[in-house]
Amino acid sequence: MNVEERKTAATPSSQRQQLSLFARNFFKHPRMLGSIIPSSPFLIRRLLEPVDWERARVIVEYGPGVGTISREILRRMHPEAILVAIETNDDFVDYLRTALPDPRLQLVAGSAEDVAAILADRGLSAADYVVAGIPFSTMPEGLRNGVLSATRDALSPQGELLIYQFSPKVLPDLQRNYQNVRRGFEPLNIPPAQVYFCEP
Repeated sequence: MNVEERKTAATPSSQRQQLSLFARNFFKHPRMLGSIIPSSPFLIRRLLEPVDWERARVIVEYGPGVGTISREILRRMHPEAILVAIETNDDFVDYLRTALPDPRLQLVAGSAEDVAAILADRGLSAADYVVAGIPFSTMPEGLRNGVLSATRDALSPQGELLIYQFSPKVLPDLQRNYQNVRRGFEPLNIPPAQVYFCEP
């Protein structure tokens, strides 16, 4: 295990802390999380399958939660790459500041709708990939389309939005905002998840 892997590996005690924090926040904000259990390794693998790790230098994650997907992105991504994680939940922001000390992680307490300004503040012109598990289906329509269009505009021409959802409700919105939308399914998750790969 290299230095970066040691920094991002979850110990049994930290895994218990993650699950407890995730469950507490699910009951406080069920519409924000969508599931009481963090993403399975099978879902994470399927979601990140399209990423060209050698090429990617700017990756954005919406709603990192307790860092289940963030850890895997940090484990795989290039030493010179940056992960900008945007989170609205203060409990998760506080947790991640100490749980993921990787210097390549830039944690932002804010909204995905502001992704362009967040990247610009960091001197970054575009994202190679945006990874998201935020529950689009429970968002107000205006916010959902605002996030999807802002994300499209923040992606590089060869960039891609990678999302997972527990409902197919978002598909028409994805097809309106993106030129190419590929769809998959991961049954080995609780609950089973739809995955979408969207090119601007």
